[in-house]
Amino acid sequence: MDAEEFKRRFLPCHTKLYRTAYALTGSAQDAEDMVQEAYMRLWDKRDELAHIESAEAYAVTLVKHLCLDQLRRNSRQAATCAPEDVTLAAENSPGMRAEAHDEADCLRQLIGRLPANQRQVMWLRDIDGCSYDEIAKATGLSGVNIRVLLSRARKMIREQYKRICDYGQS
Repeated sequence: MDAEEFKRRFLPCHTKLYRTAYALTGSAQDAEDMVQEAYMRLWDKRDELAHIESAEAYAVTLVKHLCLDQLRRNSRQAATCAPEDVTLAAENSPGMRAEAHDEADCLRQLIGRLPANQRQVMWLRDIDGCSYDEIAKATGLSGVNIRVLLSRARKMIREQYKRICDYGQS
């Protein structure tokens, strides 16, 4: 595969690769490093990649594995989602905007506390808007497993958020 073919197949995946890396690492710097590492590995294997049907799915899976390896090496949990990635609608009043900002911060923290596989599936489905088939290709999970992880993640977020909201209202 020459440089032009490589650029044509893999560079359009950059945004999805970065979002996947960010979802797993919780750090913009680490996400950039993981995407860069992925592109270096893809380039090194470019001659072996001609038969790959979905360059995007292959690249996303590579980024996922790189991130998980890094997390295991560093033995640290991923941080919360970026503030610009989860937003809530707000009225024009300063009080409503402040309340919406607090709710968004709370949700980001709750998402950041999810187990890595639930956080990744939730990110891909609810934030990136990927289909179940795309998530299956990127993660290697079955459709049933994806739905279970997504259901558990949403339930956990819902329960924890309700507990936080109900606190002090008794």
